[in-house]
Amino acid sequence: MDRRESFEQAIPLVPGRTALLIVDMQRAFLDPGEAMEVPPARDIVPGLQLLLTAFRTQRLPVVFTRFTYSADAPLLVGELHPEHRPRVPGAPVGFGWPSSSCLLGEDNVRVVGELEPDRGELVIDKRYYDAFNGTALDGALRALGVTTLVVTGTMTDICVLATVVGGFNREYRMVVAEDGVATLWPEIQRATLDVIGRAFARVASVKDIADQVSSW
Repeated sequence: MDRRESFEQAIPLVPGRTALLIVDMQRAFLDPGEAMEVPPARDIVPGLQLLLTAFRTQRLPVVFTRFTYSADAPLLVGELHPEHRPRVPGAPVGFGWPSSSCLLGEDNVRVVGELEPDRGELVIDKRYYDAFNGTALDGALRALGVTTLVVTGTMTDICVLATVVGGFNREYRMVVAEDGVATLWPEIQRATLDVIGRAFARVASVKDIADQVSSW
């Protein structure tokens, strides 16, 4: 039995116990010209719309995360990624410069309009890469009876990976949509999905996930 087959058996999609998690599909990462733009993330939007339709039709939980930064809590991420720090009037903005990217209060924190959360869908604001760290995500999922989490979003090698590991460490069955996650470089995308698929989660296509959920 190869690793993919064993993961498929150990991590099934369970009717009534599966939720969709959309990680950081925010304007700060998808809008052209943003300091931390991830152009490939725009390409996965149609697939995420397909999954949203499937989960919403079946009345299954949908959760969105948004990475946020605040100058009032000058965490290490702001030193490592100065783009999150408040822009300085008259100074350059863009990659490597304080640009108010994902800064609380800025419009670029919002989820892109094509994936707008519906009323009643949970939106988790996080300060770290791992969506479970310091947030209500774990408690909310357990209150909803969720045991399996389908993970999508950006970036595959940073916030998606950290969240998958965080869920794995809390005994969630994690399924990553291989064509529903994105990062900047194809080789990093392939390597990260390989790591995820060998150690932390089941990896499946958007179509396979949507088809199974829609059949319930």
